[in-house]
This record gives sequence, structure tokens and C-alpha cells, in this order.
Amino acid sequence: MKDLLKKPVTFEKVEFWIATAVYVFAVFILLGNASHNNDDYSLTRPENSQFFNGTIPFSYTENYFIPQIGIYTVYYVSFILLNFFIVEALFRGKRIFLNIVLLILLYVAVSVAFGTADTWMKNYLLESNSTEYVYRFLFKQEFIYVLWVLIIFGFYTFVKYLLKIALANFNPSSPTNLQLLKECGVALCIWGLCVFFLRMSYINWKTSVMWCEVLLYGIGLYWYLSYKTIPDAVAKQLEFRDYLLRVFVVLSISIPIIALVAYIVIGRLYTPFYMSVFSGGFGLFIIAPFTWFIYQFRFNKNKELQGLKTALGHSSANLDFLRSQINPHFLFNALNTLYGTSLQENAERTGGGIQKLGDMMRFMLQENMQEQISLTREIDYLNNYIDLQKLRTQTSPDILIQTEIDEQTDGLAIAPMLLIPFVENAFKHGISLREPSHIKVSLQTRENELFFDVYNSIHPKTANDPEKHKSGIGLENVKQRLLLLYPKRHELVIRESTKEFFIHLTVQL
Repeated sequence: MKDLLKKPVTFEKVEFWIATAVYVFAVFILLGNASHNNDDYSLTRPENSQFFNGTIPFSYTENYFIPQIGIYTVYYVSFILLNFFIVEALFRGKRIFLNIVLLILLYVAVSVAFGTADTWMKNYLLESNSTEYVYRFLFKQEFIYVLWVLIIFGFYTFVKYLLKIALANFNPSSPTNLQLLKECGVALCIWGLCVFFLRMSYINWKTSVMWCEVLLYGIGLYWYLSYKTIPDAVAKQLEFRDYLLRVFVVLSISIPIIALVAYIVIGRLYTPFYMSVFSGGFGLFIIAPFTWFIYQFRFNKNKELQGLKTALGHSSANLDFLRSQINPHFLFNALNTLYGTSLQENAERTGGGIQKLGDMMRFMLQENMQEQISLTREIDYLNNYIDLQKLRTQTSPDILIQTEIDEQTDGLAIAPMLLIPFVENAFKHGISLREPSHIKVSLQTRENELFFDVYNSIHPKTANDPEKHKSGIGLENVKQRLLLLYPKRHELVIRESTKEFFIHLTVQL
């Protein structure tokens, strides 16, 4: 039972709350009728009270209220056991023999309980019959009655599971049609469940008919408002009060028809009047606001979902754009470096540089487009980049490049090319072939955290330097990627002085 209540909104959960609501409602009717059970116009006046006109007086408490409370409780508990445990297990093919035995025991227990209640509700039969005959007659009657109830419940269960199977295999072209079909099926099953409980009770049959008609009218009104009145009102940008005016028009047209049907079936003038007043108030003050709220809730949810899809599309596009801007930038720098090296010498340095460049190009073509790669591969790319840059600066003794990179990454994964923009920025702005320069790169990991530091010197650009008034997009791009890929899981600190630029990055991988 706890699992049932903790589940999200499902058909089984709706069944449970409907059954509970009907049970509580029926008990309230009994309690309310206890204060005026002698009222000839009471719709819930017990039908068996008219037979207590002999030596055995009628007591509402003993001959109706207490037995009826017991019957309602047995109905409710039996429905819970049958619907959510026994039938569910039989449908899934679990412990078939045990559940069949439980079904038989439940049938006997319910029949005995109803027979016992009948001995109090129909003890006027003892005036003209022997006790043995009355008991035999009542218990036999209840065994047949409960069997009939089980047959009706079996039909309800068959329709319910047939509908669930149909919904599971239904694939309409429009999501609106699917939602409509689901709501139609659920509403009809709920209505059938209410009819079942009302008819199985000892409430006046005219009262049962009245409530069945009111519930069916409420379901029809909900559908009409949901798929006709409210969409038209929203399309015309009408306010809630204008929507209520339209609901009032719908009620004015439909309620007389309901009253006419009630008069034909029940035949009393005051019953259609009461039904009209109740149906009008119920429709205008409960169904109409409830339907409006449900429609607005769905509309806002769909709008929010569409916004999330749009944002996700923009994020993906931005991420691809960032990658496309990061990748080519270094390729041109690397080619320029190799070109300068080849002018200096035709030896192993050039071959080594070309090999590293090949490894990096292979990395960008094969792994860069993945969502995540191993941190080891990212470090390999970082080392290849630094080694290539050292080729350009190796002949300058005033340039100091230091690396402290932890190679033990314990199988950690990271978004590709997340670290290279910081190192690239350091070489772009921190190296001067005419002035002393330094760069230091540090990378450590602790459990699932990455600590990355880059220091580099700063050199003022000359007046004729074409890069003087240009700010690189590398750092801005990597900031956006960190926000997209590691929200609330990273910390980026950037500090700059007149002589040094420093970044510290912490990422939870």
C-alpha cells in the first residue's frame, strides 16, 4: 500500500483515491441522514424501514446505520484487496494457486459479513418466520448476491485491462488525441467504479441513478470545457470571467436536458429541480475552475518543456560553435611553428614536431567531437602542444617553460580540449623573443577533483602589433563551456598584474 501511495499519478492511484472518496462520501451520507431519517422526502431514507411496522420497531442505528457502515467497509476493503493485490497478482501470473484460494476465502468472508448485516437490517422477517429459516434464507441470498458482485467486478477488471493494453499499443499521429483517449478511458473507468459502489450499496436506487447521471454529466462537461471552451477562450485572449460567462451559457443549455432525463427516469418533480441546482453549482464553481487550472497547468508545463528544448538546442549549437572556434586556432599556430623550425634545421626536431602535430590532429578528428574523453588523452594533447611550443622557444635562453603535470588520473573523464585554451593564451601573450619570459603549467588530481594552474609573464605590445587591440576569444569560449558542461561543479579564478597573468581552475569530474 505504501508503494501505491508513493507512486506518481497512475491509473491505479486514481482508482484508490476514487474508491476512498466514494467510501467516505457514503459514510457522510449515513451520518447526515441520521439526523432526519424520518423525513419522507429524504433521498437516502432506508427502503427497509417501511417493513418495520409490527412488533419489532425500526431503529436507524441498529437496523440500518451500523450494518450499512459494516457493508461499506467490507466493500472498500474487499475492493482494495481484490483490485490491487489478488487480481494484480493473477494478471501477472504470480502465485496463482495461492491467490485463487485467497479469492475463494474472500468470497466466503464477504458473503458471511453481508449475511450477518442482513440479519439486523431485515430482522422484521422474524415476525412471521422461524429464526433458522430467516438465517438460511438471508445467507443463501447473500452468497448469490456476492457472486453476482464478483461477476460485475470481473467485467470491470476485464474492461480496465483491455483499455490499458489498448492505450499501451495506441500510436496516434497527434499527441492531443492520445491525451484525449487516455482521459476518456480513465474517466469512464472512474464513472464505472462509482456506479459499481453506488449500486452495490443499499442506497435508494433513485439516488444511485441521480448520482450516476450527475457524475457522467460532470465528466462530459470537463471534456467539453477542456477541448472546446477553454482553447477558444485562450485563442481569443479572454479573461477568466469571460470564460465563466461561456460556461454559464453551456450550463444553461445542457442542464435542462439533464433535468428532463432525470424526470423521465425518476418521475418526481423536485428531483430534477435539485439535480439542476446541484449540477449548475457543481459545474460553475468546481468543474469550471478546476478545468481552467488543469489546462493552464498543462499549458505552462508544455511551454516550459518547449523552452527547455529550445535552450538545449541553443546550448548544443553554442557548444559546437565553441569547439569549431577552438580547434583551427592552434593548427595555424602549430604550422607556423613548424615552418620556423624547418627554416632553422632539417633534422629530428622537425620530424618530432610533425609527429606530435599528427597526433594532435588525430585527436581532434577522432576524439574532440565526443562528449567526454579520458583525462589521460587530454593530458597527452596538452603535452604535445607544450612540446611543439618548446620547439619555437628552445633557442631562447631567456624563456623558461615549466610543467608539473600529474600523469596518474585514475580513470577520470573530462570534456575534450577544456584545458588547452588557458595554455594557448599563456603562450600567445606570455612569450617574447626579445624579453625574459616564463610560463608554468601545473595539473594535479585528488579523488574526482582536478586542480589546474597556469602562470605566464605579460609583455606590453608594440604600437604596430596587429594583436594589440584584439582580445582573444579562447578564454571567453572556455568560460561558456564550463558553464554549460560543469554548472556549479567548477571554480575559475583569473588574476592579472602588470607583469604576470594567472588562472586557477578547479573542476569536479
